[in-house]
Amino acid sequence: MKIKYSRDVDILRVWLSDEPFDYAEESAGVIAHITEEGRPVLREFQGAREFILSSVISLVKDEEATFS
Repeated sequence: MKIKYSRDVDILRVWLSDEPFDYAEESAGVIAHITEEGRPVLREFQGAREFILSSVISLVKDEEATFS
């Protein structure tokens, strides 16, 4: 797994595989890059700063984090 945050565009990228992806689907600020067989390769979280901060706060408070 490889993780990279790009501050200039506020996107967190999480590579789950080195496989080439065939298409992408976007939902609620998350872009999922997927192989032809349906395996996830890469997830991109738009507005990542807010997502990361709310996730950390939720961990401290022992709550479920949501991304909007």
